[in-house]
This record gives sequence, C-alpha cells and structure tokens, in this order.
Amino acid sequence: MSTAALEALAGGLELGDERITQGSTTVPPPMACVSAWPVEGACAIGYAGWHGEGLGQVGEVEQYFASVCSQADALLGEEAACRHFLNWFDDTPRQQMIGELLAEVRLALAQRQAVEAIVNTSGTHQRRSMQTGLEAA
Repeated sequence: MSTAALEALAGGLELGDERITQGSTTVPPPMACVSAWPVEGACAIGYAGWHGEGLGQVGEVEQYFASVCSQADALLGEEAACRHFLNWFDDTPRQQMIGELLAEVRLALAQRQAVEAIVNTSGTHQRRSMQTGLEAA
C-alpha cells in the first residue's frame, strides 16, 4: 500500500470511523450490478484505497482490494496468504482490532519515514561528495 493509503487508514482507525467495516470488502457488496455505485464502507484494505487513493466506486475499491491481496500473496510466497490478515480483521472484536491494527499501521509508517530519512541523508552526502570532488578538480 502507498504511504497515502496507510495514512488514510490510520486516520480512519484513530477516529473509529464506522465506515471501516468488518465482514465485507465493500458496502454495498462488490457485485457487478453495483460496481459503479459509490462506496459507503469498506474493510481496512478497501478503506485505504478509498480514502488514500481517491477511489470512490465499489468496482474500483474491489479491484484495489484484489491487487493488494495478490501483491501480499506474492511477497509472502503463499497463495491466499492474505486470508490470515482478513480472518483476523473480520473475527477480532472491533475495539481490539482498531487498537492492534492502528499500532501496526503506525509502525509501518514510522519504518517508511526512517527509510526516507536514511535515503535523503545518503543522497545529501553523495551530492556533497560529488560537489567536493568537482570543486577539487
């Protein structure tokens, strides 16, 4: 997921947004006859795409959900690996799910910020070294 998607999910979890729904991918459900309808609620993954990626229609959010799950499965090297998260998300009492998922999302965002800081610092050092080397030449 993009940083924007994770930030949107974190915001929704912090607010306890009731539009983060358990037991469904989207509200209304992802069926062809309603694929162009506006999303009214979504699971954590769908919510991230809806609010973080600007997706607004049921079909768009369903495609995003499928893409994220497929990517997770590939990264984990297991077919349907995402089911472990989805089962936990759907079956965990709401307040517990919100607290635990929010902690994980915050951790992922902090890790990304740390990596960005290293990359930015490294890039600054490389530019300084290149400038110093050019000035000496």
